[in-house]
Amino acid sequence: MISHAFPFDPTCGYTREQLLAVTPPDTEPADFAEFWQTTYAEALAVPAAPEVRRVWSPEPGLEVLEVRYTSLGGARIGAFVSRPQDSRGGVVIGHGYGVFAAPERRRRLTVIIPCIRGFGLSTAPEFPWIPSQHVLGGIAARETYILRGAVADLWQAATVLLELYPDTAPNLVYSGGSFGGGLGALALPWDRRLRAGFLDVPTFGHHPLRLRFASNGSGESVRQYHATHPEVSAVLAYYDAATAATRIRVPVVCTPALFDPAVVPPGQFAVNNAIPAELRQTFVLAAGHWTHAGDAPVHQAAAAAVETLFGTD
Repeated sequence: MISHAFPFDPTCGYTREQLLAVTPPDTEPADFAEFWQTTYAEALAVPAAPEVRRVWSPEPGLEVLEVRYTSLGGARIGAFVSRPQDSRGGVVIGHGYGVFAAPERRRRLTVIIPCIRGFGLSTAPEFPWIPSQHVLGGIAARETYILRGAVADLWQAATVLLELYPDTAPNLVYSGGSFGGGLGALALPWDRRLRAGFLDVPTFGHHPLRLRFASNGSGESVRQYHATHPEVSAVLAYYDAATAATRIRVPVVCTPALFDPAVVPPGQFAVNNAIPAELRQTFVLAAGHWTHAGDAPVHQAAAAAVETLFGTD
């Protein structure tokens, strides 16, 4: 048991065995796949038109760029790119809620970290930048919900990386945690350019369950909104990361947590469990969004699995 002072139970009352048995929701819209396939086509039809500025690099041999590109709806997105001399591919990184993207070095991979619309380099008057407000942006309709554009921002980041460094195409992968983990689960099934993924404590999984449990993360805003706008369930069904994960067709490492005050564990495990068993490697954390010393070996094992999967070991 983890001692805490939260006014709610960060385990949601689930045991490890119960979490590993959570299945995707039965609320999948009949046109779920069509909606996302259409969104993907619309996103890639937008010319990315990247503008590149070289910035100071902290180490010799590491090229660092600040890039701005166009995404779905004409949104201008900022991103950071870092490229080591021994690059063996590329990785699109999805940041967490409230975590500003910054240049990052990954071993033997060219990295692009887009600031999802509303955050960091991608702030704009039409996008809320406070997570509790951002997650409600345009939520009244599936076409306007901000997560649609957020997923498109990741796809366009892949486009930009391929335009700048075509040699990354044979080994283009995805990595994201929390907000970025949920977006990754929504993005991976439709983009065949991405050959593998890492999803750490992913959010947006199994909305019917998420709406039942309190948290201190962005999901709490959605839960409270749903209390007075129950019709939003129809929109959320199109943005369920667990529903999307059933369609993932590339190998994925996933690290769901048994205890998490920010992203409810049943939602995390719904995403993990939905990934086809033959494609997934699961490393169960004792705690997410929370420091737990006992998790160090699990993080190390997961990192080693990711390096092997991404071809950088």
